Amino acid sequence: MGELRVRDVSEKDLLARILRVLSPASRAEVGPGDDAAVLAVPGGRIVATTDTLVHGPDFRLAWTSAYDLGYKAAAVNVADVAAMGARPTALLVALALPESLPASFVDHLATGFRDALAELAPGCAVEGGDLTVSDTLTVAVTALGVLDGVEPVLRSGARPGDEVAVAGELGAAARGLGILFRRFRDADGTPVVVSTDALSPAERHDIDAQLRPRPPVELGVVAARAGATALMDISDGLLLDSSRIADASGVTISLDADLDDAALTGGEDHALLACFPAGMAPPAFEVIGRVRERGETAVLVKGAVRDDRGGWDPYADWDSTLG
Repeated sequence: MGELRVRDVSEKDLLARILRVLSPASRAEVGPGDDAAVLAVPGGRIVATTDTLVHGPDFRLAWTSAYDLGYKAAAVNVADVAAMGARPTALLVALALPESLPASFVDHLATGFRDALAELAPGCAVEGGDLTVSDTLTVAVTALGVLDGVEPVLRSGARPGDEVAVAGELGAAARGLGILFRRFRDADGTPVVVSTDALSPAERHDIDAQLRPRPPVELGVVAARAGATALMDISDGLLLDSSRIADASGVTISLDADLDDAALTGGEDHALLACFPAGMAPPAFEVIGRVRERGETAVLVKGAVRDDRGGWDPYADWDSTLG
């Protein structure tokens, strides 16, 4: 009979496959299986964010497993919650699945979600979502979090004299994506699955940073409690995301650390970028610059203007002819 495909399985049965993996982690008053989840909200305020991963501009099945896709979809969303100084508590996941996909794909996808949350945001669980069919594989996630008595840390709070600091690795994900595009293609440019045996340990590390990011989620709350004045997730590159804090706060951010181009312009690191009053950055954050009065430009690198902010813009950078 062969392997079951999505087209061979009812929505009820497909959902049952997912819940077999996820349900034990649910802590909701009403969890998956009803029309909506019911969640207790400590402190009375919810942080909410959403992110969509679409096959093509956001990931490629040529080099992304179902497990890695689930892991990454969870990781990038809890990172956004952490970037508000909040603790992730729940995810809602909507899947648009091509009917030709193996039904087992959802098992591995759900396992990726489960393992990412267990590692990065213990206590957070998938509490519901939606299933539909589409020619384009799409994973849409809404993440919820709570502030645990602290104020949300916005992009708009940086002040002259603050230190600029980063927690997490910079540049690895961009290097990994470059390796995937260079090494995982056949002669006509079509992405294909190839063995990773020929990759060096450093190359494997960078690819893993791209396919399975590990943002320092727990440090969002640490930053908020340490008095962070501004905070965000570095998803689109340090230069571009620094400019977003600078523009929102009406300041100039001066980066003084020795950082290579991948660290400055590469995206998808999902490190945390924070501003703190001088001397107040927690030990897990590395100070890389200072906040100045607003000048002619949003960001300076070693005192110089960088015209190219780098980063990833799907509207400008996506080329459908690349696969």
